[in-house]
Amino acid sequence: MKLHVAAILVIFWLGILTVHTVKGSVGSQPMRKISCVRLSTQQLNIRSLVSYEKQQVPVEAIMFITTKGIKICVSPNQKWVKTAIKKIDRKRTTKGK
Repeated sequence: MKLHVAAILVIFWLGILTVHTVKGSVGSQPMRKISCVRLSTQQLNIRSLVSYEKQQVPVEAIMFITTKGIKICVSPNQKWVKTAIKKIDRKRTTKGK
């Protein structure tokens, strides 16, 4: 009888330990990055852009980040987008020197 009670308690505690371990591993995973789904069609003020990220999936896009921290997704094929990327890259290289 005592053996059954001990076995039940061991199984109970293993179950609780497993639940806490699973919750901890799921909760400790990093959040997914924000990705572009829709693209803006408006041309942005290049002077207000401080950074960008390239994206391939789910759509090919450039995510510009403004001085206020706003993220705006645009098509990478537009001429003004390529100009903005070059300007941001130049700023990065001059700051690094």
